[in-house]
Amino acid sequence: MSALERLGLGLMHRLDPERAHGLAIRALRLGIAPLPRMPDSPRLRTRFAGLELPNPVGLAAGFDKNAEVVAPLLKAGFGFVEVGAVTPRPQPGNPRPRLFRLPQDRAIINRFGFNSEGMEAVAARLERRPASGVVGINLGANKDSDDKAADFAAVLTRCGLFADFATVNVSSPNTERLRDLQGAGALRAVLERVQAANQALSRPLPLMVKIAPDLDDAGLDAVAAAAAATGLDAIVATNTTTSRPDLHGPHAAESGGLSGRPLMHLSTLVLAKLAERTDLPVMGVGGIADPKDAYSKILAGAGAVQLYSALVYEGLGLVGRIGRGLDRYLTADGYGTVAEAVGQRREIIRNKLQII
Repeated sequence: MSALERLGLGLMHRLDPERAHGLAIRALRLGIAPLPRMPDSPRLRTRFAGLELPNPVGLAAGFDKNAEVVAPLLKAGFGFVEVGAVTPRPQPGNPRPRLFRLPQDRAIINRFGFNSEGMEAVAARLERRPASGVVGINLGANKDSDDKAADFAAVLTRCGLFADFATVNVSSPNTERLRDLQGAGALRAVLERVQAANQALSRPLPLMVKIAPDLDDAGLDAVAAAAAATGLDAIVATNTTTSRPDLHGPHAAESGGLSGRPLMHLSTLVLAKLAERTDLPVMGVGGIADPKDAYSKILAGAGAVQLYSALVYEGLGLVGRIGRGLDRYLTADGYGTVAEAVGQRREIIRNKLQII
């Protein structure tokens, strides 16, 4: 981490977390945020769910909720960027405070509740996005909606023309009863509705579903079956967790979804188990804070990875550091591409995580 980046992060951490996030978005929009460089290595180029990626390191949904800074984020080295979650109608989300840093744990707790400017605002911005670069949209639902599947479909229909992939978010813990949609029957019904809307687009998108890290083995079986039955292109594992490992600091007991370092173990175990249950590509998300974490996800079965929370503590320079580290790991282990490494140590990693 550069001295300038360390200084900037130190100043940001003196501010309320949500205000700091808003300032980060503004700095990117104004072009005054330092952008790292990602190595242009043929080993890092990969294909995931039909998407040609310059590298497998993506930005998870939640950072650029309203598609305000897609262009600078792509310039920062991410292989792909996911915006959202986006809801049909604008909604403020849950009351503040709703975002908390846990610096001792390198973690974040949030209970935003799908705060969104709505699909019309997001569609207008995505229509002006750069032609190059891979951009996805995370499909959300309004809090007061009685038909969340219809909300997902509406956002996809409105914004799908301007995106490269879409993710059905049935796993945020901050919208009431949303996670109930992960049940076997409910999930298949939701995915059928969204897939129908997807196929009605002039250019259907690779469609994914994002799951919680708190599912048991039966829940993972249900997800794998529903994804296969509805023709999905990939599964994203995982969202934030409602579980609470041993945490520290004054915000450790806050409600909401926990992300960051403490999620690495649980999310990677779920990833490895899921990869055993499906032939679909799996995206690895949760707890990635350095190149070793990203490489572990790939070896456990992830064809691509996403990060977000670690940026709060490591800055955007982390993107380039992970890229360079992945390139070194692949070279050292004799892999010519990311795809060659996917799942190569899945069983070893799963067994190790199960006994920790």
